[in-house]
Amino acid sequence: MASTVVIPYSPRPLQQQIHDQLKRWSVVVCHRRFGKTVFAINHLLRDCLTSSKERPRYAYLAPTYKQAKTIAWDYLQHYSRPIPGIVINQSELRIDYPNGGRIQLFGCDTPDALRGIYLDGCILDEYAQMPSSLFGEVLRPALSDRKGWALFIGTPKGKNAFHTLYEHADNDDQWLAVVHKASDTGIVDEEELKDARGIMTDEEYEQEYECSWSAAIRGAVYGKEMAACIRDDRIGFIPVEPSIPVHTFWDLGIADSMTIWFVQAVGKEIRFINYYEHTGEGMAHYINYLDQFKRDHGITYGDHFAPHDIEVRELSTGKSRRDTALKMGIGFRVVPQHKVADGIEATRRLFNRFWFDEKRCKHGIECVSQYRYDYDEKRGVFRDTPLHDWASHCADALRQLAMGWSEVLTQKERDMSPVVAKSDFEVF
Repeated sequence: MASTVVIPYSPRPLQQQIHDQLKRWSVVVCHRRFGKTVFAINHLLRDCLTSSKERPRYAYLAPTYKQAKTIAWDYLQHYSRPIPGIVINQSELRIDYPNGGRIQLFGCDTPDALRGIYLDGCILDEYAQMPSSLFGEVLRPALSDRKGWALFIGTPKGKNAFHTLYEHADNDDQWLAVVHKASDTGIVDEEELKDARGIMTDEEYEQEYECSWSAAIRGAVYGKEMAACIRDDRIGFIPVEPSIPVHTFWDLGIADSMTIWFVQAVGKEIRFINYYEHTGEGMAHYINYLDQFKRDHGITYGDHFAPHDIEVRELSTGKSRRDTALKMGIGFRVVPQHKVADGIEATRRLFNRFWFDEKRCKHGIECVSQYRYDYDEKRGVFRDTPLHDWASHCADALRQLAMGWSEVLTQKERDMSPVVAKSDFEVF
């Protein structure tokens, strides 16, 4: 006779309600202390253990690998330990189960670890802090073969991709959309909520406990500046002017994202007409993209700006990425090395001149909005340095603009630049 295994999890009524309501695609927005991570881990565990599929695979994702380990790993081990025959892999944050199933924890800061796998279900915890491209480019294909499901959970962080996804779910019968505010659930008692209101700012309280989409992002580096952009209607349709040269500003990465802002200067206006980001590709890929953008919009390029590390030479070849790019037909101007804080201040000084195309720069706008200072939980203060996550590469490219920007390059400066016909790129 088969033995019964009891998992030490007793869901609250609202948690049970969500367990019962979930569809293939679900968005659950809930306040702090709702118990979303415990709920999520146990939903994965139940589905994994009861699956009739061969070798079922499930994933829990947090914004970073460190967060996944800190937030969810202890929970997954705790609720799995009563199950006989499990194998815990501490180094890979993975547990294998007797039925051939597996649950593994991932961070969105290492998206390549998710490529090529298949999934029967996944939880995206704190989706508001994840790159919006992750699901479409990586996870949705992984769920296709076995018609797996996805559950997006978290607390709002402004009107970003999580907000867009929630609105889509709320208007699509194939999706589930649920919001649970602290004032409605009764999970956190009124005395505790009153104390929280007394300590937190109104924006923090509304965001964390009342699931407000419009509250300011806590610790946002450019929070005031982005709010001014929205207030002044500087985010919308921005035409590409073929007669005006397009300058590009880069942040370099290989394993990390490579990011590019496309900018035109019209009078005092600094117009962001396009943003591109990709990972895992060589320089040829990005040069091809620039060439395609040029053909599509009939533009010519001005100058291309990159951070100082473009001049670092690889030990295997003795060549820098600047050398490689030059051979492929693009000459970079190098932005001098600088302190991050100085770059941020320079960006803030220019921000009132920024205009963003809402569609072509959508992901870039999201990244700049989400770029925030790291929070020291022990000391209860924000650190002086921004958090390094999926949003930081885009913000770094923006910083290159601020530190490399000049209204008009002198002829002497142009003579110092590499002599390259930047209007023609070799197609690879």
